[in-house]
Amino acid sequence: MNKILVIQHKMIGDVLTSSILLELLREHYPEAQLDYLINDNTLAVIQGNPFVDNIKCYQAQKDQDSSYKNSFTQGLKAENYDLVVDVYAKLRSARLTRALKPQQSVSYYKWYTQSAYKRTVRPLKQTDKDEGLALVNRALLLETLGIDIPVIPKPKIYIGETEKNLAEQQLSAAGLDDAPLLFMIAAFGSGPDKTYPLDYMAQVLDDLVLNTEATLLFNYLPNQKAQLEQLMGLCKTETRAQMRPEVYGKSLREFLALASCTHAVIGNEGGAVNMGKALNVPTFSIFSPWILKSAWNSYESSGYNQSIHLSDIRSERYKKHPKKYKRQAAQLYRELEANFVIEKLRAFTAHHAFSASKP
Repeated sequence: MNKILVIQHKMIGDVLTSSILLELLREHYPEAQLDYLINDNTLAVIQGNPFVDNIKCYQAQKDQDSSYKNSFTQGLKAENYDLVVDVYAKLRSARLTRALKPQQSVSYYKWYTQSAYKRTVRPLKQTDKDEGLALVNRALLLETLGIDIPVIPKPKIYIGETEKNLAEQQLSAAGLDDAPLLFMIAAFGSGPDKTYPLDYMAQVLDDLVLNTEATLLFNYLPNQKAQLEQLMGLCKTETRAQMRPEVYGKSLREFLALASCTHAVIGNEGGAVNMGKALNVPTFSIFSPWILKSAWNSYESSGYNQSIHLSDIRSERYKKHPKKYKRQAAQLYRELEANFVIEKLRAFTAHHAFSASKP
């Protein structure tokens, strides 16, 4: 294989998780050109990745611009890829794979796209591996091509020394360079149906600060500032005294550098938690009730990373795949009461000996 393209549109967590395929492909095809097709808003988690030769950034905001899409496709066709690995596995990426006419191609089986690929595989529905389904099923794509994978690598984010130094300088300027405990809080998910209710989150943060006296930083966007202020207003005065919302990453790379300097990433399951894992920072995540926990609760067997899902305490609620309950997310979130999260989070902080006296 001389040229290989891996396709992964969508969210940061997906792009980060699929990056392991580039590492595995580099091991198997050390001389091949490895290109990664991603959306431009996810670029930050791939920058500096030594296993990617070329990042093909798709501008999602131009999705309705046919001239842009045609030009983008023509640029990919000119590469003459020998192999296309389509992890996204939707109609749009199937059409693209067909247009590229690679010698070999692989994706997940779907009756309406299978003809676009030379090989397809049905994803597993369960696994006992600590990596979780999301990673196991990605490795399955390469195994379908006959590539032996004795060990699935962990997704990694690469922070440069300059970026790390700037983050440390930012913390120092804020008087936090010697903070005994510093937690990054993922207060908001990618949408309302992936965001733990703010009144519950306030209770969780109150207890977290009470038991650890940690300083709290936040992962948020400028347009979420009002939501953050609402959350802070729901917290106790003692908790608000430990919050430093003015210290935040003004870009995704800045956030990553700051997160790498903290002791844990805590909050809603999603991109921030996945990035924390890739930075090898301990994580505690609160799953949305409609997300399949077994797909994304990777690397939890040792206790280094931990999480909670409504199914952990209300298993009788789930007679169908969790995704079937997406429209009921708000109602189901109310059943995951703060006391359940607090109990599990206390176990997490105890496991890491996160306390005011012994960080």
